[in-house]
Amino acid sequence: MSAGFDHINMEEVKRRGIKVGFTPDVLTDATAELTVALLLSTSRRLLQASAEISNGGWQKCSWSPVWMLGPGLTGSTVGIFGLGKIGQAVMQRLSGFGVGRFIYSGNTEKKLEKHLPSAEFVSFDALLKESDFIVVTAALNDATRGKFDKKSFVNMKKTAIFINTSRGAMVDQEALVWALKEGEIRAAGLDVMMPEPLPPNHVLTTLPNCTLLPHIGSAEESTRAVMAMLSADNLIGGLTPGGTMKKQLC
Repeated sequence: MSAGFDHINMEEVKRRGIKVGFTPDVLTDATAELTVALLLSTSRRLLQASAEISNGGWQKCSWSPVWMLGPGLTGSTVGIFGLGKIGQAVMQRLSGFGVGRFIYSGNTEKKLEKHLPSAEFVSFDALLKESDFIVVTAALNDATRGKFDKKSFVNMKKTAIFINTSRGAMVDQEALVWALKEGEIRAAGLDVMMPEPLPPNHVLTTLPNCTLLPHIGSAEESTRAVMAMLSADNLIGGLTPGGTMKKQLC
């Protein structure tokens, strides 16, 4: 039950004549909401701050004007890599936070709907260099696999916050760990990673400037219900002689 299909060997599926259905176009809102929540949690260090209550850090610190500081969205530049349906939904939701400028990069320039905020189409290099927040919502394919490598992180602002709710394979994870440890970027928020599930002792879990979620972008009640119904319709259509799937890959 998924919108993505990069985990399926499509060549082998086609060779065997297996029907494959999927659930696209129904998790846009849920994933966009989660992306905004992850961005805010990472920038304002919410999980880290919450842990300070239970681990005694709050009592030890008492109060300090620089304790648990994080950057805000007001006046910032938000760069979106892959301005498809989810990327546009993220941009629409972030527009209420006083973002100063939206920029985006991808295969082609988009003709945006009138209700969306204005956004400037830029090169990938410009996206890296100019963004305060970089949000990845692109599809995983041969062109985007490993797109965010060591060079990419070096080209980002040292104050940049990197958010990925797309696919873990979009990122060279060792390069990201290096960038977080060395202060090449300020922080990262990930709902996707490699491998999944991520081992609990993975180095990413030890980094205070990395916010991790267990791939829950579509984990919203009504969204999962629609996904389940669509999956059931696909299954029935695929098994019924002469039937058709509502959403079929092959």
